[in-house]
Amino acid sequence: MTLKRWILAILTLMAVSFLGLSLLSSWTQPQIQSRLELYQTNLLLHASQWQGQEEQQESLITFKDNLIGQTPVKEAYKQYQEVQESVEKTLVKVEDRSTVIAPDSLNELQQLNQDLKLQIGILQTQLGQPDKALKTWQSLIEPQSVAYAVSSSQQITAKVLTGLWQKPARLLPDAEPILQQKLDGWFRYQALVKLYTLQQRPEALLDLETKEQKQAETAIFKLIIVSAIPGLGLVSGLILAIILGIQALLKGKNSILATNLDVHWLIPWSWEIILQVFVVGFSLLGQLVIPLTLKEVFQGLNLQPNTFDVREQAFYILITYLLLMVGGFSILYFSIKPYFPLPEGWFTVKLKDNWFFWGLGGYLVALPLVILVSLINQKLWDGQGGSNPLLPIALESQDSVALAIFFTTASIAAPIFEEIMFRGFLLPSLTRYLPLGSSIILSGFLFAAAHLNISEVLPLMTLGIVLGFVYTRSRNLLASMFMHGLWNSGTLLSLYILGSGGS
Repeated sequence: MTLKRWILAILTLMAVSFLGLSLLSSWTQPQIQSRLELYQTNLLLHASQWQGQEEQQESLITFKDNLIGQTPVKEAYKQYQEVQESVEKTLVKVEDRSTVIAPDSLNELQQLNQDLKLQIGILQTQLGQPDKALKTWQSLIEPQSVAYAVSSSQQITAKVLTGLWQKPARLLPDAEPILQQKLDGWFRYQALVKLYTLQQRPEALLDLETKEQKQAETAIFKLIIVSAIPGLGLVSGLILAIILGIQALLKGKNSILATNLDVHWLIPWSWEIILQVFVVGFSLLGQLVIPLTLKEVFQGLNLQPNTFDVREQAFYILITYLLLMVGGFSILYFSIKPYFPLPEGWFTVKLKDNWFFWGLGGYLVALPLVILVSLINQKLWDGQGGSNPLLPIALESQDSVALAIFFTTASIAAPIFEEIMFRGFLLPSLTRYLPLGSSIILSGFLFAAAHLNISEVLPLMTLGIVLGFVYTRSRNLLASMFMHGLWNSGTLLSLYILGSGGS
């Protein structure tokens, strides 16, 4: 065994160990999916308050029922309870030491648990269960365990809410500013309605109702974007998949799905080059050397990345990704340079081709597949398993500059880099040793695992398989890049809309 192979074997072992440890450590991190569902639920609660014009009442009722359902508060209560029970279960595991979790994640879970109890109590009052609400808030005022220590601000808010709904009511000093500051969206609206009613302030009630109607109209529009439009895409994807499947059964090798099925790549390099590109160029350089070096450089300039505001975080993530692209592409180029000129069909980019239709069709077909896998996956991991760190930042950011930078990173840079690396190089290279179908599946798995969050492996693998299918059939990287960009853009748009829905 040559020295180069020994070095490559050691580096591969290091990369696999890093990947495995990263996936295992993500087990203790919360998913973002539950938070996304709660943000969408908050939009539904806002939308349920929409009254519209008198002449629109009949059509309005039908529209609201179709969009948000007939019992939005009841459905919201059920969903909030499920999330709160999941959080409680994790906290119990931490308390009895059956689960280890990072301090920051533990604080985040405890804060989320307290917020959920405040909100669940308000939902209970709207379902005609004030006694249950008082018990829920009492658990914040007098926590039963040291592990569930409640912040003073949450205790004060719980006391204010208890005073509003107990009999007789007891209005605490500064109740209004506390509710304005500590509650958001529909929950703040319901608490203020109760406060102004007890204070007999009709003008304040009228002003509050006017603002809520504007918020409800906006919520309706946002729900159409984050629910109705993807829903249409999902239905379109199912129909398209059925049509393509039927055509494949009827026409066989002459069907659209069989396009380029018999066209194979000539692969001049061996497995050593594949490992060299991904172990050195992607894993070690991109996920270890560059992030650690960049962190040291910033710290040398007395800049702490963990203290950056959202705009600075966006720039930091973009710089890191651009350096990853430069490093990865450099290793790729010098690894395959000895084999230039490459055989026909490698890294093909054709502007005058049907890449748009392949990319759009792949996106539509991927929607129902990934959604189905995600639903199963969420139950499997019970709210744990980590998420892309960019997602919660984008969710909570309403800074237009930061969002533009996130878009550049996720919807332009990522599709270009990842499609060239995973679909342009890795997938065809694997066909030297595996059948095409197995190569698509393996490249999809590695694409998912490279995101370093164990709960995202199955959904991203499904997406990666569709991306691989689109590329192998279109033989045009623009098709998979376009599909990848559409996917990431849709995710960012949904995050932006959901994040702006709780005001």
